[in-house]
Amino acid sequence: QVRFVESGGGLVQPGGSLRLSCAASGSIFSIFAMGWHRQAPGKQRELVAVITSGGITNYAVSVKDRFTISRENAKNTAYLQMNNLRPDDTAVYYCQVVLSGGAQYWGQGTQVTVSS
Repeated sequence: QVRFVESGGGLVQPGGSLRLSCAASGSIFSIFAMGWHRQAPGKQRELVAVITSGGITNYAVSVKDRFTISRENAKNTAYLQMNNLRPDDTAVYYCQVVLSGGAQYWGQGTQVTVSS
């Protein structure tokens, strides 16, 4: 059982910033990667950003140079700094944890709305 505490979503104007955080706890021996996916209404869930325990990162093309993912391994916590937000960034953002054995777990999601 993996538990999540997610925070940081909300309403922001275009061009604004938000910082998401995700803390995982529970039956965790070793986390391989943490990251976020997002799902907008009527669309499929898509990868936003992911970071491995070694610090290797991967971003969706649409967010590269605007979003930055970071991680505190000792706290099993990841952060997503989102700058220059656009209306098409509006979605529910889901934290994902991938354990070293390959099991994947998802947080409950947090709403990000970019609107004037």
